[in-house]
Amino acid sequence: MKVLASVTREPGQLSLEEVELSTPRASEVLVKTIACGVCHTDAAALHSFIPVTLPIILGHEGVGIVEETGSEVSTLKKGDRIIMSFPSCGKCDYCHEGHPYACDSLNTLFFDGTYNDGTKRFSRNKIEISSFFGQGSFADHVIIDARNAVKAEVDTDEDLANLCSLGCGVQTGAGAVLNRFASKKGTSIAIFGCGGVGMSAIMAAVIAECNLIIGVDIVPSRLELAKELGATHVINSRETDPVAEIKKITGGGVHKSVESSGIADVTLQVLGCLRREGTAVLLSVTGSEEIRLPLETLILNPSITLTGLSEGASNPQIFIPRLVQYYREGRLPVNKLVKFYDFKEIEKAFEDSHNGVTIKPVLRF
Repeated sequence: MKVLASVTREPGQLSLEEVELSTPRASEVLVKTIACGVCHTDAAALHSFIPVTLPIILGHEGVGIVEETGSEVSTLKKGDRIIMSFPSCGKCDYCHEGHPYACDSLNTLFFDGTYNDGTKRFSRNKIEISSFFGQGSFADHVIIDARNAVKAEVDTDEDLANLCSLGCGVQTGAGAVLNRFASKKGTSIAIFGCGGVGMSAIMAAVIAECNLIIGVDIVPSRLELAKELGATHVINSRETDPVAEIKKITGGGVHKSVESSGIADVTLQVLGCLRREGTAVLLSVTGSEEIRLPLETLILNPSITLTGLSEGASNPQIFIPRLVQYYREGRLPVNKLVKFYDFKEIEKAFEDSHNGVTIKPVLRF
């Protein structure tokens, strides 16, 4: 079938084109895209900070309605509203253990543009086009493996559109707090970077009843929103040394810290604000930048942990319904992060995200 998509054929370029989409295979579903979030990872891939196979259709925070199902699909039916999440093979030990975020095929399925069978679904003039994250959801229709599609218990397409980033950004930030940290009442936490991922971590920290929730950013409007979403303290790191201020607020340092700014040098601050036996997690994807850590960072503050994390240590089939329920209860107001753009305004959406004008741009089809 013919579909409209934004195709990236060279770094930094977005071109609206009519392309061909094949039919779903046995384990797959055809989805009419309702909306798709614009994520920092899309921007990193667009500019080749993350190596991807061109040409490619980016977009990996899609939501939509199932139009057709493959012969082996029993969990979804035509008309279901779904949230599309990250792909995984379903065959490796990590997938069998319920840890698809650590899938052996993660890099291939995320960035090479192929599906589990090694083939592609989009093409133009018989030339294949890659699908980012097994979605390529900067397109008005997509094919996705049913394993990566989560039925959304919401009543309207408007609610569904607000939930785009549950597929990646929200589950990454919220998952760091609720899954990786398993934060509980009384935990202190600092979140560096109050974009979509950081704000999700703040909302999750409220859900977990953390007693001190400190948001760090350089944009005053984001810090105001962080307070509205539940941060107990905010720090403008352009004006104040965040490490010194966090230690002052907490009387020595936080139990947990999150880096979601995408700035490599912030890692030193994320580590520096920890108390002994604290844990810092890196969530943002920037590219091939190196992080240089002075040896005394670890020696003078013994037993601290620095860890990376993919997709919030989430099993989407379990965690995303939990996040949807939090949204329905008013405890995860992700709609406060969203600004909608027409699909044809995709370049404007990327620009506003880069400039900090919009926390979570969402394209509507």
